[in-house]
Amino acid sequence: MNELEKEIENIKARNKKVELDKKWETSWTRKICICILTYIVVIIYSYIVRNYDNILLSSLVPVIGFTLSTLSLSYIRKIWEKNIVK
Repeated sequence: MNELEKEIENIKARNKKVELDKKWETSWTRKICICILTYIVVIIYSYIVRNYDNILLSSLVPVIGFTLSTLSLSYIRKIWEKNIVK
């Protein structure tokens, strides 16, 4: 019976983690941060490559914006979780 109780507790803990992940994925905080970070990247990148007319350089904008936003969102998520999970 003890093994069954441990398994149930593991499932409950996993469900809480999945629920928190879902809240984060659909949160306005995440969406707004991605927009702001991508906008900042586009401004900086456009300023750097403004003298070049190269489609390959222009195509890097979404990739760089997405990459930087996903890398920096982990820090923002930790702050968000502290405020959500009380």
